Amino acid sequence: MKISCAAYSFRNALTRGKMTLEDFIRKGWELGLDGVELTSYYFTTTEDEYVFKLKRALLSYGLDVSAIGVGNRFTLPDVKAREKEVMKVKRWIEVAAKVGAPVVRVFAGDVPEGYGEEEAFAWVVDALKDCVNYARRYGIVVALENHGGITATAEGVLKILRAVDSEWMGVNLDTGNYRLNRYEEIRKTAPYAVHVHAKFLKVGPEGNDEMLDYARIVDILYKTGYKGYLSIEYEGKESAESAVPRAVRFLKGLLKRT
Repeated sequence: MKISCAAYSFRNALTRGKMTLEDFIRKGWELGLDGVELTSYYFTTTEDEYVFKLKRALLSYGLDVSAIGVGNRFTLPDVKAREKEVMKVKRWIEVAAKVGAPVVRVFAGDVPEGYGEEEAFAWVVDALKDCVNYARRYGIVVALENHGGITATAEGVLKILRAVDSEWMGVNLDTGNYRLNRYEEIRKTAPYAVHVHAKFLKVGPEGNDEMLDYARIVDILYKTGYKGYLSIEYEGKESAESAVPRAVRFLKGLLKRT
């Protein structure tokens, strides 16, 4: 397994203009990462000139793009609104192909008031089938994240995965998003993971997360054959500048021991 970091980890600096995505790429090199995850929210544009500038920076620093994360919702009741969400994901699939990302992370959504879970499920499956058929043209895998709503459980995630039924779709396994029976839910989902968010909520002095047992999580991933990226997604109160380096050192040490 290799280590990446989501740009979302440095969201405070990125949204306040104290850091650009180019700065974040350099930060990834300084941290000794294998790759970075370029969260779509922090692109200043999707025009080719800017995207290729990022790609050139990645080459300069010897980094991969482990994934591009997109914010979307496929459970909007209005058909036209859902179509706009699909078009948004397709646009980011194109960007992913240009910048060299093999994976685009997407969400499903929650069940809107006044509608049933099966109805929301059908909307999500239809939208994902459209996105996945588009992504395969570019050699991109669409990765559905377990992110609450109808993907709050492994059962919900796998139900969608089975319905879409494509080798060009997998799971972005977020280790911190399952609320009940966390490690069993991770175990069920791990065989389908194409990208993993190593969620860090409270980084201890030694870099371990005080709320998640990463020795146990890494063991599950190894046993299920996962070989891809662990992308650190830091969501704690401490500054990312001080917390993320400890998390990186911890994960590197853990991977060496296992």
